[in-house]
This record gives sequence, C-alpha cells and structure tokens, in this order.
Amino acid sequence: MLLVMCNPLQQVLGVDGVNFSVHVENQTQVRDTMSRRQHRVYQLYSRTSGKHVQVLGRRISARGEDGDKYAQLVVEAATFGSQVRIRGKETNFYLCMNSRGKLVGKKASNRSDDCLFVEKVLENHYTALMSARYTDWYVGFNKRGRPRPGSRTQPNQQDGHFMKRFPPGEQPDLTTPFRFTTISKRGNRVRANGPR
Repeated sequence: MLLVMCNPLQQVLGVDGVNFSVHVENQTQVRDTMSRRQHRVYQLYSRTSGKHVQVLGRRISARGEDGDKYAQLVVEAATFGSQVRIRGKETNFYLCMNSRGKLVGKKASNRSDDCLFVEKVLENHYTALMSARYTDWYVGFNKRGRPRPGSRTQPNQQDGHFMKRFPPGEQPDLTTPFRFTTISKRGNRVRANGPR
C-alpha cells in the first residue's frame, strides 16, 4: 500500500531526474493569472535614434524627447518570466508587431499575442525586445526613428538596443541614505524563580 502511494508522489516531484529548466520554460509560456500584475512607467531610449520610443496611436516612432507625454510607456508583466506588454500612457494603445514584422499600435480591446514581447538584457546592459509570437523578430528603429521590420532586426544590432529610463520627476530619490533594519538577537528565556 505504501509503495502505491509513493509512486504518484515520485512522478509529481520527479525525484529521479529533476530538471528545473524544463519547468521554468513551461511556466514562462503559461499566462500568470494568480500573481498581481506589475505595472511600471518608464521611457525606452533608442540607441540608434538618440530619442525615446513613442506610441502615437497606430503609429510607432523613436523621435520622442525626454519627458514627452507620448514617450511615457506603461510596461505590464504578463507571465512568470520576462514577457511584457507595452502600452502608451497617453494614448492607451499597445505596441504590437504584426505578421509582416511591422510595429503598429493596437487598442486595448484588440490586443493579442502580437502585443507580447520578451525582455532580454544584453551583455552591454541594453535591453532588446523580442516578439513572443514571432521568435527571433526584434523591435528596432533606424537613425531617423522609423521602425525597422522585426524580421531584419537582430539583438546584436544597435537598432534593437534600448535603455529604460524613468520619466522626469519620477526618478527615485537616491540622496536619502539606505536604512538598515535591526534584528535583535534571540536571548534565553527568563524563567520565573518559583516552585515547579
């Protein structure tokens, strides 16, 4: 009886050959509905154009100045891994990549897997955004701030390198010193002196 009960437990835990990389890979592909959605507001600085990515309704460009209202992006974590949806704070349109690799803006009601991207932090500390639907297609812009086709942009090209920046006035205050928390040591309990 004990052997029968342990066998399903062994199958669930996979005690013999534990491979957590497969588990993590499977979990990054599943939508996370249990966790609280994490929303961050920042600007994406394009390395090639020297400007910030803008979501101007259906049009996408990288010509925004620092602090421009259309350059403020809300990044929503979508899954267990690093999959995100990027929405323009002012226009409420999502940054998406269609089947031809063109960057387009879609309304919140029309968002789909075209609007899902994987954030990849590169060795040079820039961020590349790969389409979750079309593998190896990356978000990229040319020198003039025009979008490049996703199929022709690679993570090793500067066209697909971005730096996350806080909008002006929303930077964290780094001048205040870090406050350490004190942990009191556990002492011996004091026993009452009396008869037992």
